[in-house]
Amino acid sequence: MKLKKRTGKMGKKETIWRESWNYLKESSNFVLWAFLIFVFGSVIGFLFPDYFSVFFDKIIKELIDKTSGLNTAELIAYIFQNNLISVFLAIILGAFLGIFPVASILLNGLILGYVMSKAVAVEGWFTIWRLAPHGVFELPAIFISVGLGIKLGLVWFSGKERGKEFKRRLWKSLKVFLVIVLPLLVIAAIIEGFLIALSG
Repeated sequence: MKLKKRTGKMGKKETIWRESWNYLKESSNFVLWAFLIFVFGSVIGFLFPDYFSVFFDKIIKELIDKTSGLNTAELIAYIFQNNLISVFLAIILGAFLGIFPVASILLNGLILGYVMSKAVAVEGWFTIWRLAPHGVFELPAIFISVGLGIKLGLVWFSGKERGKEFKRRLWKSLKVFLVIVLPLLVIAAIIEGFLIALSG
């Protein structure tokens, strides 16, 4: 009986994983749009940093002030918490016509482009390769969440039975969040926390 229960649980886990992966594939075009918006923002932030210096310098200074003095474990927890809230809101608030996730990913792109322009100006192009490991797991999690948020918001422009389709998309998105996005955020926080601690 115990063996059967274990097999049943394993089967259920595999089903949830497969279901989440299938929905992610179904939503791939929206994830691609999230990526393209991010790239667009990054290019603008990189090419025209002077337009954003006053606003972004303040954000970066506040971030440095909040994280200075934190040990590695505290850094990991801080990064994970911030990313968790950000990607979760990107999905949930996407219900309002997808406006929040689009604005969020655009802002993230602008900030990254701005930071990269400043880093390249000081340390040269090689510094981009030093920044790359920070986003290996974090960025895919963000793109997925924003893509799902956009798809959720666009449900209101779909055909009939929009209420039913909204519930389906929301439920599937939450499953993807738990099964795929959450593990990516955990790994991203650990890697980034250690990298920041080592560089500090």
